Amino acid sequence: MGRPATKQKALRNGFYIEIRNKNSNTGVKIRRDNKEQMLLAAKNYERSRKVILLGEIKNGKFINQLSTNK
Repeated sequence: MGRPATKQKALRNGFYIEIRNKNSNTGVKIRRDNKEQMLLAAKNYERSRKVILLGEIKNGKFINQLSTNK
């Protein structure tokens, strides 16, 4: 066992959305290679989950921060 890591893991380059259950404060980040794939994944998940579009990450930083709630 041991102590859990305190440093967050670096995110890979790509487009990210966050998927949450309807009444939840935490979610799962999902990465896609391009914007079209990200929007398609968001459309598929929005029927049953809360979807937050985060934007594009390059070299560990947000380049295109969308943060639009659906």
